[in-house]
Formats: sequence, C-alpha cells, structure tokens
Amino acid sequence: MHIKHEAEERHVLTVTVDNEAGILAKIAGLFTARGYNIDSLTVADITENHAVSRITIVTHGPPNQIDQIHAQLERLVPVHKVVDLTEAGPHVARELALVKVAGAGEKRVEALRLADIFRAKAVDTTTESFIFELTGAPDKIDTFVTLMRDLGLVEVGRTGIVAMVRGAEGA
Repeated sequence: MHIKHEAEERHVLTVTVDNEAGILAKIAGLFTARGYNIDSLTVADITENHAVSRITIVTHGPPNQIDQIHAQLERLVPVHKVVDLTEAGPHVARELALVKVAGAGEKRVEALRLADIFRAKAVDTTTESFIFELTGAPDKIDTFVTLMRDLGLVEVGRTGIVAMVRGAEGA
C-alpha cells in the first residue's frame, strides 16, 4: 500500500462575524474538534455600532483540509463571510512584537544597532535591558528574534497576524 502525503500550505483566512459572546469559542471548537491547528488568531471589532468583528486566522494543511475549514466556517450561523487571502491574491500581512533583550557592553550596542536596521523602537530601557517594539511581516519578526537570541533574548510577545487584500476593493 502506498500512502500519499499532500504538501501542507499556510493560509490566511479572514472571517467576518456577528460580534456576540461565544463566537470565538465556536470557531476555536471547530478547529479543535477536527484536529486542525491555529498558528495565529486575531480579533477586532470593525463597525461603529460594535455589531461585527473580523477574525484573522492563520492555519496550515493540505489543500483539501483548507477547503474543508473554509466550508465549515461558512456554515456557522453568526459568520457573514470567509475569505482565504492566500487564494484571493496579493495581500499585506503584519504583526506586532515586543522583544525583551538583556545585555551589557558590546552586546547592548549590537542589539541597538540591529534594532535600528529593523526599525524596531525601544519602548522601555533600563541599564540592563531593552524592550523593543517591532511591526512588520512575520518573517521580519522571526529574523529579528533569531538575531537577538545571541545578544541576550529574554522574552517575546507577539500579537498574531492581521492581513488585508491589496487594492481598493474590500475582502
């Protein structure tokens, strides 16, 4: 018997939902019940009257699994719209991170130099440490965190990805 393994793909999904108690639990439960993983999750109120929220989910899996997630999300009652930004075309994805680095001497100077290159802003400074604020594409943040490991990385906090389709049209 030959087992066929499909290549996993990373997908960014936006889900427009009624802003009501329990909707996030329903969506997380959908993923949990089927053994799917959520790599990143962000939620924000997007209307003036607080009636609708936008959930951005980053997940991965073979194409048929992504299609199944999309279809099952659309079946949930408070869901208005599901858009797979990965398939919709060019999109912009950004994330915010706080990165704490401790160090002295040359390592401290190098941390500041790298922060400048990555356009990270020092939002807290003590004589022993910095907390840098960094926004950008997830790969940029991954690279910055990797470089800081050798310089005294203490802690990292990340918001999760927020994304939109490029151009004048809404998703």
